[in-house]
Amino acid sequence: MEHLICTDDFSIDEINDILADAKRFSDGRFDRILQDKIIITLFFENSTRTKSSFEIAAKRLGAEMVHLDVAQSSTKKGETLVDTAMNLDAMGPHAIIVRHKNSGVPKILSDHTKAAIINAGDGAHAHPTQALLDLFTLTQHFKNVKGKKIAIVGDIKNSRVANSNIELLTRFGMEVILVAPPHFLPKTTLRTTHFLEEIIDEVDAIMSLRTQTERHSSQSYASLKDYASDFCITEELVGDRDIILLHPGPVHRNIDISDALLDDERCKVLQQVSNGVSVRMAVLKKLIHDI
Repeated sequence: MEHLICTDDFSIDEINDILADAKRFSDGRFDRILQDKIIITLFFENSTRTKSSFEIAAKRLGAEMVHLDVAQSSTKKGETLVDTAMNLDAMGPHAIIVRHKNSGVPKILSDHTKAAIINAGDGAHAHPTQALLDLFTLTQHFKNVKGKKIAIVGDIKNSRVANSNIELLTRFGMEVILVAPPHFLPKTTLRTTHFLEEIIDEVDAIMSLRTQTERHSSQSYASLKDYASDFCITEELVGDRDIILLHPGPVHRNIDISDALLDDERCKVLQQVSNGVSVRMAVLKKLIHDI
């Protein structure tokens, strides 16, 4: 059984096939190739857009969705996560989409299920479908991303989106530059800086990250306004440069990205949301179409 836990679970050829399918699905079509398939969502963390995106993707492919209400689930009654997964698996679903605040949970569950496990985000570890939709968005704009430079800006150390994008985008030949205050930078061999102005003239794209306030044991900045003064992506910073702007959402307006830039045609945030449905359709097709 194939699973999607991290972006490196798929080869470059497999990812190119997913991007090709996503392009086909991006016209809004319904293609009921998963008509007799059942997909369970198991979200132990709040999510609006990722959960909705997977649900719309599944319904456009004709699959049936079952949402487990984790707040009322047996894990609250002392059952272990593995027990929960094995019991759900015994009911015969074709895929289980998992989000959890702890890194590694989807991988553990994948060792105990016949259903395909799809990681919808685990702690600060990985968010593979977000990285795939980001790559798809970049390829729509640049056609070939090899040799292009992208700055990832913000709380990189605590970001599963950054982790997955670093792995995927570097594998496709992009140069990734990390821009963050010292305490938000992970240990890395990638080029890093604390100053947006140092790299703004050489990058082709900027990926701003949401400030992960819920993943910090203490406030690292006196205020979000202090953070924004150094790392908010603004009209003044970008000017008339030919740069595209990405963000995984939800956007902290005027903290991550200014209002004016969110309305700018160079900002691809809503295109990313649209692309998320198409890419997740392609991932579901790959993992469960032939089961």
